[in-house]
Amino acid sequence: MKMTLKTISALLCYPSEDVQAAIPELQAAVASEKALPKEAEEALSGLLKEYATGDIYDLQERYVLLFDRTRSLSLHLFEHVHGESRDRGQAMVDLAQLYEKHGLAVSANELPDFMPLFLEFLSAIPSAEARQHLSETVHILEAIRQRLEKRQSAYASAFSALQALSREQPDKDVLNAILSVPDDDPNDLAALDAAWIDEEVKFGPGADTTCDTEGLAAKIRAGRRPAPGMESPPQRRPVVAHSPSNRA
Repeated sequence: MKMTLKTISALLCYPSEDVQAAIPELQAAVASEKALPKEAEEALSGLLKEYATGDIYDLQERYVLLFDRTRSLSLHLFEHVHGESRDRGQAMVDLAQLYEKHGLAVSANELPDFMPLFLEFLSAIPSAEARQHLSETVHILEAIRQRLEKRQSAYASAFSALQALSREQPDKDVLNAILSVPDDDPNDLAALDAAWIDEEVKFGPGADTTCDTEGLAAKIRAGRRPAPGMESPPQRRPVVAHSPSNRA
């Protein structure tokens, strides 16, 4: 299960030539581990082959359109269940503390709920505990899978594989609540800007200095940085700092 989680984590990071070169090793690791049912493994193999043979710039453009410019496909877990609610800030803190409890330090530039980072964490803990934490996200995984499948995206196989690893079925009520949120059109730039607009930050006399988790969520979203060695494209979100090339 460990290597399969690492492989999916690498696939869900911003595409890089390092990961592209490591695809044969990643595919071999998944095959040798045999953590997935045959159907799920074959589907994931299709994504791996598409990644290995695709033009890197096309892969990067596709990634941005899907995961950076489409909020309903966000790779930040809490976006789907907490949105702008006050619970999101505390959920971030709780997840960061869980990582720290297991000896994983998270950079100030990284969000704890970024899925590749979450999967990297799961790969570093015992499988039973990893499966338990993964099962708590299965309704999010299924919602993203359905939306990717509607777009005929090979990335849907990554989310099918994660559900197979969790061995859980999504809660229908929670899943329907997530799917009830409109599915974004990444080409509708006006709607995109409206969805991601950040609140004005005020300083000085009269400014609200209380700890507001809604404001914190907006500031977290604004903390974007480029992937290593790459310019940051518009609307980029944070990328995990660990090196995908060391995953296999």
